[in-house]
Amino acid sequence: MSNNTAVDTLPDSAQAAIAFHESIDPELLDSLREAVNNTNEDFMERYDAEVWMLAMSSRLERYVKNPDERMQILTLVRKEALRADLQPELVLALIEVESHFDRFAVSRVGAQGVMQVMPFWKKELGREEDNLTVLTTNLRYGCTILKHYLDKEKGDIRRALARYNGSLGKDWYPERVFTAYRKNWKGGQI
Repeated sequence: MSNNTAVDTLPDSAQAAIAFHESIDPELLDSLREAVNNTNEDFMERYDAEVWMLAMSSRLERYVKNPDERMQILTLVRKEALRADLQPELVLALIEVESHFDRFAVSRVGAQGVMQVMPFWKKELGREEDNLTVLTTNLRYGCTILKHYLDKEKGDIRRALARYNGSLGKDWYPERVFTAYRKNWKGGQI
C-alpha cells in the first residue's frame, strides 16, 4: 500500500492509474503534450503529406516496385508541384503519360526524364551542367514549365497541357493526361 491514505481508499483501478501516471517519463509526457497541442501548420502539412503519400504509393507501385524509390518520387513530386502551385496528382498523371516514371526516358525528339523536358532549356538558362535524368532537376524544370503554360493560358489546363506537349490546338494529349488523372491519381475532373 502507498503512504497516502486518501489514495489507499480509491478503487484498485484508480490506484493503478495513479501509479501508471507517476511512472510516466516526464520528457515523453512533455513531448506528447507539445505534439497534441501543436496547432502549427507544419504538423498538419506533414500529416497531410504522409496521408497523401501512402494513398499515392499503392497507385505508383505498378510503375515503381521499390518502396523507397516510390516515396522519394512522391515526396519530390509533391514538393515541386506545390512549389509551382500545381496539383501533385496532375503532375503524376503527366509523368505517367510522358515517361511511365522512367527517369532515363528519352523521346524520339530528345526530351528527357520523367517529365520529358527538352534539353535546350538548360542552354537557355545557362545551366548546361544540369542533368535532366536527376529527378529533382527534371521535376523543377517540368513543373515550372507547366505552370508557365497554365498562367499563359489563363488557367486553361487543356491548352496548357497541349502547349507542354507541343500539340497546341489538338486534344489527344490533354485527353491522355485527363484519363490518367481520373483513372489512376485523383478521380473526377481536374
